[in-house]
Amino acid sequence: MDIDEYNRNAWNLQSLEGCQWSTPFSDEQIEKAREGDWEVHLTPGNPVPESWFPASLDGCELLCLASGGGQQAPLFAAAGARVTSIDHSDVQLKKDIDAAQRHGLEIETHHANMADLSALGDGRFDLIFNPVSNVYCPDLATIWKGCARVLKEGGDLLAGFMNPAFYLFDHDAIEQGGPMEIAYSLPYSDLDSRPIAELENLLTANLSLEYSHSWEGQLGGQIAAGLAIIGFYEDSWEAEATPLDSYFPLFGVTRGRKMAL
Repeated sequence: MDIDEYNRNAWNLQSLEGCQWSTPFSDEQIEKAREGDWEVHLTPGNPVPESWFPASLDGCELLCLASGGGQQAPLFAAAGARVTSIDHSDVQLKKDIDAAQRHGLEIETHHANMADLSALGDGRFDLIFNPVSNVYCPDLATIWKGCARVLKEGGDLLAGFMNPAFYLFDHDAIEQGGPMEIAYSLPYSDLDSRPIAELENLLTANLSLEYSHSWEGQLGGQIAAGLAIIGFYEDSWEAEATPLDSYFPLFGVTRGRKMAL
């Protein structure tokens, strides 16, 4: 089975069904962004601090990485940025295109895996915006190296990701009233960690396959690629999403800057 293609199709289906990350922003949100009134999220709870963005996005070369869905890309374009959107989901990317056309905005789009930035030139972007998405990729090093390559010196990568401890637990069992107890070792992968019967159920339901990544892979990987971590915060999900939210932050967010050699 081609895992990359499987996840693309799974996300296409998820986007068609609609979720928090695949519901296009309202016309009102886009129009407010034209006036400089906007906020964005890399994780479900807290918005990204204003101080992490330039005072003005006018002329900012901005890459929306794996953040299709008619949300951040059109909003950033409305706020004045020159936006490029890369997403592996055809449906998510089309929502960016449709939103841009509806509002008379220009967005460059590329249908590609987030680990493949080969269509983009070196040192092109001032800012990369990458919401939680690397859980669908088995290897982070290629992603961080690609981001560092396409950033200008002094450019920032804003990235959200899952706390690896999230993957210690059997969430299906917890949702059914089971105890919150450790069920898996790390690193976790849907392909290798789940019992065969559970994996078959997941594949039958066309749910995307996920991988855990260590703090070393998330933070150390960015540093190894040439980025300096100059900002960090943690975030939580809505309480009804999982009871684990009451015990530890489920998300981390980094601001990584490409430093001069």
